[in-house]
Amino acid sequence: MKSQYMIIKEMKNGIKGFQSVSLIDYPDNISSIVFFSGCNFRCPFCHNKDLVAENKKIPYMDTNYVLKEIDERKKIIDGVCITGGEATICPWLADFIREIKKKGLKVKLDTNGTMPDVVKALIEEKLVDYIAMDIKAPKKKYSTLSGIKNPPMNKIEESIHLIKSSGIDYEFRTTVIPKYLSKEDMVSIAKWLDGAKRYSIQQFRPINTLDETLEKEKSYSISELEEMKKEVESYFDICEIKGI
Repeated sequence: MKSQYMIIKEMKNGIKGFQSVSLIDYPDNISSIVFFSGCNFRCPFCHNKDLVAENKKIPYMDTNYVLKEIDERKKIIDGVCITGGEATICPWLADFIREIKKKGLKVKLDTNGTMPDVVKALIEEKLVDYIAMDIKAPKKKYSTLSGIKNPPMNKIEESIHLIKSSGIDYEFRTTVIPKYLSKEDMVSIAKWLDGAKRYSIQQFRPINTLDETLEKEKSYSISELEEMKKEVESYFDICEIKGI
């Protein structure tokens, strides 16, 4: 009988990047990072455009190679961060995570929240220990910041509810671009997420963006981000600024 490990090898691979060690991507943990390609959003500020747009010049990585690399580092890492792109659109994501969990490692999932059924299944099977869900904008601006005409707001709402009530560690996070998001927009997001455990305000990086015109845009200053934090922190148990 074939092992799950062999089955994964035979499936179409969606991994196009691997970082062996990170000290910042999984809060309070040392992690490896696995980058899945493909995404159902086209966020103009995304700086992983080669993953989102499926750059054919970047080859898929052999899944067994990635698992081997993780196995070789399991004595120095606490877990693995699964990111993208959007990993939840990969049909064999759960199979891959099961292999990681067999190694006794924690798993953090980054997601845009458009696949609540996948998120729910991963939580129920105890395959994820931490979820970071991106909140692109207040509801009225979601189309602009997600880069698609009709973002599935009902599914995004469902994922927010699932994550808040999951019992596992989590955060919601927003990348703030001066061109698109104001202090008032951030307050609208905070009211939407009211009562969430952790919220991260992420500094915009005008580097390798999907919309190349944004590479000429300036980021908010540290003092401006601090002002935003003061406006929204009362809605969360923990509110922090990242990327500065």
